[in-house]
Amino acid sequence: MRNKRLRANALAGYLFISPWLIGFVTLTLIPILAIMVLGFTKYPILAAPKWIGLENFRYMFFGDPRFWKSVWATLYFAFASVPLKLAFALAIALMLNLKHRGTSVYRAVYYAPSIVGTSVAVAVMWREIFDSKGLVNGLLHVFGIPSQVAWLGNPHTAIWTLILLVIWQFGSPMLIFLAGLKQIPVELYESAAIDGARTWKRFTRITLPLLTPIIFFNLVLQIIFGLTVFTPAFIITSGAPLDTTNFYALYLYTRAFENFQMGYGSAMAFVLLLIISIFTAVVFKSSPYWVFYESEGPKR
Repeated sequence: MRNKRLRANALAGYLFISPWLIGFVTLTLIPILAIMVLGFTKYPILAAPKWIGLENFRYMFFGDPRFWKSVWATLYFAFASVPLKLAFALAIALMLNLKHRGTSVYRAVYYAPSIVGTSVAVAVMWREIFDSKGLVNGLLHVFGIPSQVAWLGNPHTAIWTLILLVIWQFGSPMLIFLAGLKQIPVELYESAAIDGARTWKRFTRITLPLLTPIIFFNLVLQIIFGLTVFTPAFIITSGAPLDTTNFYALYLYTRAFENFQMGYGSAMAFVLLLIISIFTAVVFKSSPYWVFYESEGPKR
């Protein structure tokens, strides 16, 4: 009787999670297996795949200079945007955690860019803002700084316009930080204040250590986003100038869907999966040394 009840409970559990299982198998597992197979083929979409072994990977690593440019551009973007975005989100979360009138309104206002931030419309707006005759140059002219800088046409500034767009989308990590700040006991700050600890010391000795699990969570999500960024580069710069914004996902799209090299695109997608897995594994492996949990604390 007991075993029958356990089997019934297990069946009910599988039925409840079946929508997720179906979605995972059809939208994640099968596509991953497909790119693993197609990465070893020459597949021009309009013809049947032809097995060519490691040729796609050989050409990718040793015969395609644009591939390495896309890797460098993506890493530059990720390592520049992720720390700045998280720092900005944490700073805004600290301000919104203070008790002031209208705080809920400010939270909604600050979160709004994240709702529409990845849309095509916002990317088009951003392109117009940083156009040589756009809002940025117009404001500089108003303040007496004559400027016709081609922000999107300069190899040194184009990628930073995209980084600024990503930083502007700080709403999601901000809300997660804010939720973490709400969980820190007020008594800790009161005790520290009584002991004479100043604001900066309370931040470094109380807030940051207790917030490290939230920082860890946000860091993993933002690294994945930074390594797979596509829409801003596709809409705003199309990879120009000189491939400085030709991010990995954009170059993959160009190869697979514009040049009809689906086999090569699948090989690139598989390599991207490995890159993301490596970076995620490194963050997870390092977490015991800097992520603080109340029950155990970080390793030394």
